[in-house]
Amino acid sequence: MRAGSAPPLDVLVVGGGQAGLAMGYHLAQRGLRFQIVDSGPAPGSAWRSRWDSLRLFTPGRYDHLPGLPFPADADSYPGKDDVADYLAAYAAEFDLPVRLDTSVTSLARAGDGGYLIKAGAEALDAGQVVVATGAFQVPFIPPVAADLAPDVYQLHSADYRRAEQLPPGRVLVVGAANSGCQIALELSSTRTVDLAVGTRIPVLPQRPLGRDVWWWGSRLRLDRVTAASRLGGRLAGRDQIVGTGPRQLARRHGITVRPRVQAGAGRSITFADGTHVEYDSVVWATGFGTDDSWVDVPDATDERGRLQQARGVTPSPGLYTLGRIWQHTRGSALLGWVGNDAAFLAEQIAARAR
Repeated sequence: MRAGSAPPLDVLVVGGGQAGLAMGYHLAQRGLRFQIVDSGPAPGSAWRSRWDSLRLFTPGRYDHLPGLPFPADADSYPGKDDVADYLAAYAAEFDLPVRLDTSVTSLARAGDGGYLIKAGAEALDAGQVVVATGAFQVPFIPPVAADLAPDVYQLHSADYRRAEQLPPGRVLVVGAANSGCQIALELSSTRTVDLAVGTRIPVLPQRPLGRDVWWWGSRLRLDRVTAASRLGGRLAGRDQIVGTGPRQLARRHGITVRPRVQAGAGRSITFADGTHVEYDSVVWATGFGTDDSWVDVPDATDERGRLQQARGVTPSPGLYTLGRIWQHTRGSALLGWVGNDAAFLAEQIAARAR
């Protein structure tokens, strides 16, 4: 659709993962004219690109989007392909208008108060826009990686699929959040593995007293703690490992835990305690950055070019975010909770459309 060739959409949703699909469900319930665009070949395709053995740390009872249960046992932990299959089925179940293989390159205000969105040479008009591009956008690799020798095999956790990708030899996994710990555990069955821990992260057992940790959290209403509250402000600044943390990896699986990476030279990495070790491979489980550089709406972005938002509502009327970490609660970026934020935003969008 070219700008001006048809009436503008009420809403354009950028991103066809769990956040975008949940948004689509609620927009459809309110009778709005909308479209979801996604750069991937299928709804939720980003899940298929994660490592083969990835499993959710939330059980099946908490892994559904609004209107459709997740097809798994309530106490099981689905794999990444299970999630991708579910998202594809979800889009089909509700006949959501998802346009695939469409990369949005810019977003700007239009003269009529709406928005002009460009996808390559094509332009789309929409009265309102939801940026639902997910919490994991741009892999971050520290500058020290450039100081290592070319024959040290390096990759980010976003590109890790299975142990066989890595050459034989000693491996360093940098970053001890959930992804880093899961990858280090998998590699430890076939390799000598070190795990570099930059910041100590609290470790929560997966099933304390026989109940999943998310069951306890919901009973204690911790899943309703908001980012704007005092407790939420404290929790939002600290991640948590669910399941096996660095101490358990060292004690039960022979992984050597090391402090923060300080420098690199050749095949050697120096740590904060002054020790240095040579490695054959490095997996950078160092997280992701947010890329809002394609959003050309100055009143909605901060000095770093990132979208500002309060519960998903940006300062630019009719522009919203969805699915970001701690957008409103701990679950804002999680499969089983993002629908709550989507419902709230759908009400704001419908009121503005009226």
